[in-house]
Amino acid sequence: MNSNRKTAIIVGVLFIIATVAYSLGVILLDPILGASDYLTSASENENQMIMGSFLVLIDAVAVAGIGIMIYPILKKRNEALALGYAGARIAESVLFIVNVIAILTLLALSQEFVEAGALDASYYQTFGTILLAAGDLAFLFGFAVAFTLSALILNSLLYQSKLVPRWLSGWGFVGALLLWVYYLLQPFSINLLGILFIPIAVQEMVFAVWLIVKGFNPDAIDSATAKTDINEIK
Repeated sequence: MNSNRKTAIIVGVLFIIATVAYSLGVILLDPILGASDYLTSASENENQMIMGSFLVLIDAVAVAGIGIMIYPILKKRNEALALGYAGARIAESVLFIVNVIAILTLLALSQEFVEAGALDASYYQTFGTILLAAGDLAFLFGFAVAFTLSALILNSLLYQSKLVPRWLSGWGFVGALLLWVYYLLQPFSINLLGILFIPIAVQEMVFAVWLIVKGFNPDAIDSATAKTDINEIK
């Protein structure tokens, strides 16, 4: 098994890990953070908060790993865009880590809030609101900006290079555009906007399985490698 094949498998596995960890993390955290009495709820569900945060952290590590692992493959086609993709995924990872820090700080605050009782309740509520806003903002920029931008760059490069079938990379590019539309239209509270998540979510899993089973197109890699060698000679 050559290095390109190993890279494809690792990247595919990381995509699956990131998606599963993110999904489970959101399932665990959203009911608590979205509750009207979120401070009390967080304190009462400490283990769930910690587990959810840990899963989001796994997602953060996985997405950074994707950008780093696939960079050498993409660099042969377009070094600037490849660096942009890796940078966007690392930025996404950092923003998700900031989100986790805000959540764990909120958990510590919730425990102090319960111990303090009604004393200085407004102080805890104010600080809690700030932490929620900070975490949400970090998550928003991580997902709406960094992730969407990275998906556009990746699928554009894949489409140009034919590293995977063009129907697959074209699907991913359109899915990323639809996700951007979702965030642009979100302030208008239009119903059924959630379905705009589906194309990119499904495409990423199909892409991951494709990499694990088929890998990158070796002819496309050889062609890009030959061009790189010629440029280096010049």
